[in-house]
Amino acid sequence: MAIPRLPFKAREGATAVEFALIAPALFMTLFGAVEFGRLMWTQAALHFAVEEAARCASVTPGTCGTSDQITAYAANAVSPLSIPSTAFTSTTPSCGHQVSASFNYQFVVTGMFPLTPTLTAQACFP
Repeated sequence: MAIPRLPFKAREGATAVEFALIAPALFMTLFGAVEFGRLMWTQAALHFAVEEAARCASVTPGTCGTSDQITAYAANAVSPLSIPSTAFTSTTPSCGHQVSASFNYQFVVTGMFPLTPTLTAQACFP
């Protein structure tokens, strides 16, 4: 005669239940790390673009002679990110040629990150 199994000793769905409990935290950590990495990459690209554009304005005025050419050069320096040239501004204060950038960053996973941080960068080259 077979002994009936008690429901508390059955373990057939234990793995599925454990994954269901852990999955939200796992995916939030994964997507958070990816989004934070993209944010840092965009910030670094903005800094690179304004530094290169300020240097171009000082070193090669034939290529970057006007404000429109400088902002277009900066937008081209971050071409994989598709940041428009209107995000960049060019001025000539006492430090030399100054290029600034201000960009409203959009997260890909907007449901997880409802914020829209503004990334800024500035560089001045004598």
